[in-house]
Amino acid sequence: LQIEYFCTKISEEIGNTLLKKGSIYQGVVLNIDDEKGITNVRVGNYQGIIKLDTMTWARKPDTEVAYYEIKVKKPSQVFKPGDIILVKAVNEIVEDNELEFTLEQEPVAQSALLSIEAETGHVKAMIGGRDYRNSQFNRAYQSRRQPGSAFKPIIYAAALDKGYTAASVIIDSPVVYEDTERDFIWKPRNYKEKFYGPTLFREALVKSRNIVTIKILQDIGIDYIIDYSRKLGITSEISHDLSTALGSSGLSLLELVNAYSVFSNLGYLIEPVFITKIYDRDNNLLETSRLIRKKVIDMSTAYIMTNIMESVVKSGTGWRLKALKRPVAGKTGTTNNLFDAWFMGYTPRYTTGVWVGLDQEAPLGKGETGSRAASPIWLEFMKNTLEGKPARTFNVPEGIIFAKIDPKTGLLPIKESEKTIFECFKEGTVPTEHTPKPDTASDSEELFKQGISD
Repeated sequence: LQIEYFCTKISEEIGNTLLKKGSIYQGVVLNIDDEKGITNVRVGNYQGIIKLDTMTWARKPDTEVAYYEIKVKKPSQVFKPGDIILVKAVNEIVEDNELEFTLEQEPVAQSALLSIEAETGHVKAMIGGRDYRNSQFNRAYQSRRQPGSAFKPIIYAAALDKGYTAASVIIDSPVVYEDTERDFIWKPRNYKEKFYGPTLFREALVKSRNIVTIKILQDIGIDYIIDYSRKLGITSEISHDLSTALGSSGLSLLELVNAYSVFSNLGYLIEPVFITKIYDRDNNLLETSRLIRKKVIDMSTAYIMTNIMESVVKSGTGWRLKALKRPVAGKTGTTNNLFDAWFMGYTPRYTTGVWVGLDQEAPLGKGETGSRAASPIWLEFMKNTLEGKPARTFNVPEGIIFAKIDPKTGLLPIKESEKTIFECFKEGTVPTEHTPKPDTASDSEELFKQGISD
């Protein structure tokens, strides 16, 4: 009787219309067939099934267990008859076709997305949260969250303007920082808790090496980074310590999109435009937005950053974006304890950022990194946004030189070099030295080996 009453109530809410494909409804579990892996569900006056292979994710939540480690093996692990659940209609009823559903849930996590057109600064999309009816807080510009590694491109861009090149070599080795005033010792680590020795500048960003980034920040100076970030449109307070290298300062999604758009626009910061025109009730034009555009960094610096961040997509943590099948540059971000997941990326047309997290800071769950949690949202949005538009490539400005180097040393290759790659440089910064012959290890390699053995 209770099931019948519930179904009648849902039927009244739905009305006489057919269930719509992609729409979410409340349903009730009628019975379960573990042998066939099928759950029979009723939504109002309609009945359908949920197949096991569409709900293997629906285990009891546990932030210490990754999504791939435990899978539901039979429907009875999740349901019992009489359970009220959320379902999405996979198909529409056509004659005698069987109605299929997928299991849905009300998410705990929130998300935000902001997309700006590169050439005009027009804000094409701004999503401040999962459901405006439940929360009017706009997480796209009101929230301040730690960006994690999504902040690293700002440091690397600043380093390029301080004399580094994409082929500079930095030693990835253990470091210890001691704060005697606060009686605090900091031993930063890479994500996989390994050290990689001599590392190319490009590889350090593509593979998101924490230690190398900290060393770069220490070399170029925190004050310089703070000033540099201001040029890129970041106004929030930035911590005056080395943790800034790992994105420890809270920023808004809007600020980060602004910063990345500078790379997309070859060094120009364009003020975002939320409203293009204002008319009065009589259709008289009262105000029109104007393009506010300012050159803030060197064009060559901006392009080299784009070129490096294209490699993040091709061979780094942004690999999921290869599915767009267009030129994409970007960077993932994941904070300590998996509180925040980011993907900041751009095509020649649009700069788009995505944040995923909980309003009350808590872990998203094991494995829920920027690559896993945020980049699929970015991909789905950009697929729809770019549909029907011809592909573009990133423009290469004057003053960029491509030269062949040995990726082990960052120097010009020799015939004994095991591998060579083309790297991009600012004019006048191409290496002039050749890679040492194999029997002569470089000073940096010897120091690294000595440091490990000690």
